[in-house]
Amino acid sequence: MFIKVCGINNLENFHFLENQEKISHIGFIFYDKSPRFSQISLPLLPKTKKRVGVFVNSTFAEIIEISKKFSLDSIQLHGNESPELCEKLAENFEVIKVFQIDENFDFKSTEGFENKGNYFLFDTKTENYGGSGKQFPWQLLEKYCGKTPFILSGGINPSSAEEIKKISHSKFAGIDLNSVFEILPGEKNQALISTFLNEL
Repeated sequence: MFIKVCGINNLENFHFLENQEKISHIGFIFYDKSPRFSQISLPLLPKTKKRVGVFVNSTFAEIIEISKKFSLDSIQLHGNESPELCEKLAENFEVIKVFQIDENFDFKSTEGFENKGNYFLFDTKTENYGGSGKQFPWQLLEKYCGKTPFILSGGINPSSAEEIKKISHSKFAGIDLNSVFEILPGEKNQALISTFLNEL
């Protein structure tokens, strides 16, 4: 299963996650208005997990510059990025395109992004760009009929494991953990993460 812990801004957390067998991706936010804006200097080695850079309406050049600096494997696009940008980045990176979901979301809006990247990420719609700790109604996922695998985000908490295990959608690929597992923005509660992973 794709399991990402996002919003890392703490080297102790980084090393902890590098040693968690079930974790596949570690996410770093490169959106300067986020309270989890990454300002840590990542060691180049060891590197056991894929590193994901989260961007909001950045240019191709900006993304490439940061990806080289932080040795990124994956690019997560959380703004109003075009299918063309996704496709261009997918030539060299794993690409995750985010959609903000509420009860009025039309899943047909994902169709233009089919075959332009690797995953969709469905997050709770907010005034900002994620990190709200709020969960959208997961039954809305039944409306998704696309071909691209999706990652579930938004309000996943330590008691969500049983509900996640019940998700039967054929395109469900994994989960993204963030704000509910924090002590402070950018600093994760490692004990909560460990307990959750053991129950998943």
